[in-house]
Formats: sequence, structure tokens, C-alpha cells
Amino acid sequence: MKDSLKIMRMDEQELVRQIQDGDEMAFAEIVKIYKDKIVNFLCKFTGDYQKAVDLSQETFMRVYFKAHKYRPVAPFSSWIYAIASNLAKTEMKKMRKYAVISLDEVQNRVPIEAYRKNPPDSGLTRNLKKALDSLHPRYRIPVVLKDIEGFSQEEIAEIMKRPVGTIKARINRGRNYLKIELEKASGVENSFTKKEECQDGCA
Repeated sequence: MKDSLKIMRMDEQELVRQIQDGDEMAFAEIVKIYKDKIVNFLCKFTGDYQKAVDLSQETFMRVYFKAHKYRPVAPFSSWIYAIASNLAKTEMKKMRKYAVISLDEVQNRVPIEAYRKNPPDSGLTRNLKKALDSLHPRYRIPVVLKDIEGFSQEEIAEIMKRPVGTIKARINRGRNYLKIELEKASGVENSFTKKEECQDGCA
């Protein structure tokens, strides 16, 4: 697995080198590899598929025109996600002003993988999407990169240009926020269910 990942990274770095030489076919290959991943990643932040598509196009345009700035000291995936993350943060600032969320660091982990496993219309998916939408980008970006995109804390630190300790704290805080919000949503749903059962039983 590690060998195949290493080969993939080498192939991507070679593609970037070709892009630096003006090879448009190499650029098309990079787009093919990352298009869906970047669109899905950006969609987690905007909640708007079309806006995510537009931002992904801008991401790839920056990859093409700034390819000469890429240095193969880090995986290409870290570089392209860093570009997408910066665009996402800028877009979210335009959309609304955020209040700073201050939460104590905890070790509880939210089973965010359920976001992918549950059907689109499931209550858990809806609640998790709503919780993610309300989560400050400072925490949302590292949580999505870690628990949905599968990046390591070290890779996220490289993407966001922050110390690993800071990334770890933000992931923990983000997970705790999501856990609290999901518990609240679950409590509301259970409350409605009990009322409906009572009404049915008392009729």
C-alpha cells in the first residue's frame, strides 16, 4: 500500500513537472484525478454544489498558472487541497461573518464516517450536514480533511500551514461541537417521536 502510494505521488509530481513545461495533457490528467475529490471537499463548506464547482475550477486554474511554485518536498495532494482550502475560507468570509467558537478540548470522536455511509435522506446525514454548515471554518476544514478526506494530522498541518498541535486541538474541538449538535438534534427528534407515539396511543 505504501509503495503504491509512493508511486502515485511520484507520478503526480511528474505530471506537475510536465505542466510546468506547458503540457496541457498532463494538466487534464491532474483534473481527472482530483476533480470529484475537490468538488466534494468544497461542497462540504459552501453547501452549494454549483458554487463548489466554480471554486474547483478556480482551484485548477491556480494549479495550472502557479504550477511553477510547486516544490516536490510535500505531496501534490497537500498543495492542491491547500489551494482549495484557502479559496473555501475566502468564499465563506464573503458569505457571512462568523462568531468565534471557543470550546474546551476533548477526546471524544464523532463517527463522522457515517456521513458517507448513510443514504442522502437519512436523519443522521441531514443533521451532520447542518452541524458542519454551522461549524467555524477554523475547525470545519481540519475535521473534514481528517475524518472525511483521510489526511493525517501532519498532512493537514502542511495544508493549513499550522503546527500539528494546533491541528490536533482544532480537530478535537470540531468533533466535540459536532457531537453536541448531533446529540441536540437526536434529542429533538426523539421528543417528536415520543409525542407522536403518545398521541397514537392516547387516541
